[in-house]
Amino acid sequence: MPRLILASTSAYRRELLSRLQIPFEIADPQTDESVLPGEGPATTAERLAVAKAQAVANRFPDALIIGSDQVAFMGNQRFGKPLIHERAVAQLQSMRGHTVTFHTGLCLHNSASGRNQVCGVPTEVTFRQLSDEEIERYLDKEQPYHCAGSAKSEGLGIAMLSSMRGDDPNALIGLPLIALCGMLRAEGLQIP
Repeated sequence: MPRLILASTSAYRRELLSRLQIPFEIADPQTDESVLPGEGPATTAERLAVAKAQAVANRFPDALIIGSDQVAFMGNQRFGKPLIHERAVAQLQSMRGHTVTFHTGLCLHNSASGRNQVCGVPTEVTFRQLSDEEIERYLDKEQPYHCAGSAKSEGLGIAMLSSMRGDDPNALIGLPLIALCGMLRAEGLQIP
């Protein structure tokens, strides 16, 4: 079995990948995540997934490397990691009562062959009509400042939502495992 590398320092992606019960290593892709001029959100997520996987390829010449990135957007507005309380409040206030798309880009790069398998998995998330008090209580309890969109669906953030639509609930957390399993099988790995 070739080495499997997760090109991410995300604890969420690491936890998700560990569910597949196959050995893997972590590598920091140190990728510039800037949006290119005129680039759509889905294109950004998929381009960055490829960039992250390829960023570590020279360190792992005979490996399968997983890159993933997520962009949350509503119309022309994008929602990144808020990092601080005030930005998280502003994000949740602007998303309340609206549907936000979380587009998760995924790349499996075979560094031996140079082959990339790339896909995008969108998840539509509708936020409840949240009061300012609910937003403050939620942020006080969960502090999701390193999550795009300021809400963790795998935690208390689920209470902020009225619905979710998508092909893979893991994609919303940051790594679409259903698509990844298909990609790994295409490379000859047996899962399970």
